Amino acid sequence: MTSIRSHHAPPAGPRAQAGVMLLEALIAILIFSVGILGIVGLQATAVQQSSDARYRAQAAELAQQLLGQMWTGDRTATTLQTQYNCTPPCSSPGAGYATWYTQVKNNLPGVASDTNLQPAVIVDSAGIVNMTLYWRQASDQTGSSHQYKVQSQIGQ
Repeated sequence: MTSIRSHHAPPAGPRAQAGVMLLEALIAILIFSVGILGIVGLQATAVQQSSDARYRAQAAELAQQLLGQMWTGDRTATTLQTQYNCTPPCSSPGAGYATWYTQVKNNLPGVASDTNLQPAVIVDSAGIVNMTLYWRQASDQTGSSHQYKVQSQIGQ
């Protein structure tokens, strides 16, 4: 009769497993670190998006404020053009635009320090108002800016 012998390796001694626990700990720390870095990146993006949303809402409010001023005053096209038309660079804007532009500079970042971010307000002969507001946050790259555009008809 033939006997089957199994050859088992002798149990590994402490010398064969030296450093395995350290390696497992280092891998766990690496995985944990990658997760933490991902969370920090998401947090930074959330803060930036929140800030951008705040300024976009502020731009919308400023645009609506100017449209409200146009609606409550003399709504003839020539008066609206005289009071509010400004295509940057605007050297001598009307009184309505100048007052509103001061508020824009105080509320949107970068507008006060960069004349290229001056808002454009164009009223055509039919009373259609095209308005574009610009702003640049401190974290934005040089040359890039955000914008908010609105078009409205001011009836007579």
